[in-house]
Amino acid sequence: MAYSSIVKPEDYFNTKLWTGNGGTQSITGIGYAPDFVWIKKRTDADGARIFDTVRGAAKGIFTNSTQAETTVTSELSAFDSDGFTLGASDAVNGNTKSYVSWNWLGANGTASNSDGSVASTVSANTTAGFSIVTWTSLASGSNYTVGHGLGSAPAMIILKGRHESNNWMVYHHKNTSSPETDYLMLDDTAATADYPVWNDTAPTSSVFTCGTWSGFDAGGTMVAYCFAEKKGYSKFGSYTGNGNADGPFIYTGFKPAFLLYKQITDSGKSWYMNDNKRNVHNPVNGVLLADATDVENESHGNKIDFLSNGYKIHHTGTTINANGKTHIYMAFAEAPFVNSNGVPTNAR
Repeated sequence: MAYSSIVKPEDYFNTKLWTGNGGTQSITGIGYAPDFVWIKKRTDADGARIFDTVRGAAKGIFTNSTQAETTVTSELSAFDSDGFTLGASDAVNGNTKSYVSWNWLGANGTASNSDGSVASTVSANTTAGFSIVTWTSLASGSNYTVGHGLGSAPAMIILKGRHESNNWMVYHHKNTSSPETDYLMLDDTAATADYPVWNDTAPTSSVFTCGTWSGFDAGGTMVAYCFAEKKGYSKFGSYTGNGNADGPFIYTGFKPAFLLYKQITDSGKSWYMNDNKRNVHNPVNGVLLADATDVENESHGNKIDFLSNGYKIHHTGTTINANGKTHIYMAFAEAPFVNSNGVPTNAR
């Protein structure tokens, strides 16, 4: 039996909570120097924003908006050896306000990649199956490939044009029976749709393909966050809801630490985020939205239990358990169900 090669998942992904001080603040205790930081304010309405080391500190992108990349030195001003430094912006460090960040480890450095038909700059962690990729686009309609550096095919890609107002494009390998033909938008509640964003071509172990989406315009600066599945650490799956209070159990092979999910059959369904730090004990129902400014809410009806080998749904809500509808998810581990020595971990 193959066991997880990642003994301690929090060495590669970790959630961090803090209370703002209204000035400057060093956020520490992540356990490594993060390359990708996704921050959301919990107590007031505000958009979630992403920072990464490849684009550079202070360069944020809102996941709930089509807005172009902005440079704001009062938000995340530096990446540090055990976290990051914040400025006085209320969006990330308002006095007495509560915040959360989800943090991924890349390569702690960049490399040039020539696997695709255009050159890319990559920070790739092949052990954890995560890479940050930047490149300059060719003209819209000029199909081309981009090297991602993972060494295995991405199961999920989250992509944005940095230079202008445009949607976030999402590839998920369980989106439909032919996921390379369809796309989702991280900043939108729309259902899955057919459009040649990916040139109807599935990503390979070395590249993904950019198609005729208008966001791929000539000279446009682009960023993509690519994720490949790693046994016992990450899972990018789907399930069909049953509309029952005794909802489905979704097997991941590990105890989840973080969960991003969306009902993709119907329009009007948000991207929901749960984690094991905001809800230390079951049920895990403190919801934040990737595509909206909403405050943290435990009244969405997304009642979930995080278990040793997956998660269990206990609600009929159409956002998480719509009868007969498809839901996709991205999950990262708190602990593998079976560790590298073949020893089962315990449930919460």
